[in-house]
Amino acid sequence: MSDGNEPRDDRARKDLPGVIAPPPLIYGVPLALLLFIHDRLAGACDVPLRHFSWPARAFSGAVVVIAGALLIVTAILAMRRADTPPEPWEETRALALSGPYRLTRNPMYLGMAFAYAGIAIIAGCLLMLAGLVPVLFVIDRYVIAREEAYLARKFGASYTAWLARSKRWL
Repeated sequence: MSDGNEPRDDRARKDLPGVIAPPPLIYGVPLALLLFIHDRLAGACDVPLRHFSWPARAFSGAVVVIAGALLIVTAILAMRRADTPPEPWEETRALALSGPYRLTRNPMYLGMAFAYAGIAIIAGCLLMLAGLVPVLFVIDRYVIAREEAYLARKFGASYTAWLARSKRWL
């Protein structure tokens, strides 16, 4: 017999970090908005970058985007090897400590930041690049900080030891 107070779906019963939004949206929505603004301003925001030729911007930006994509892919593979989901809206089953996680605790967020910056470089838009600053603030305070508190609570000393020997970003 139910008293009506039970959770109605599995999400209500999961132990989750409580991030404010999916990180790809936190990066993607401002980037898309700034790409739209850049397009509507007809390149007005690229004045400081006009001294860099299109091929130089395209090559440099592509290298940064590819580096970001490689970080994201290798991080997802490391999480799969650790048998834990990469999505912060799923319950973490284990710590991923191999692959890019040996260098940074947040390779996927770092990879997304690289991809964002690379797109801004390709577009030649300083305004778009500046838009990354508030995005990183939101990721740091409202995603990473919540995930770190969650993982410390869930994994205790083993997570705390990893914190001591790893860096949040680089």
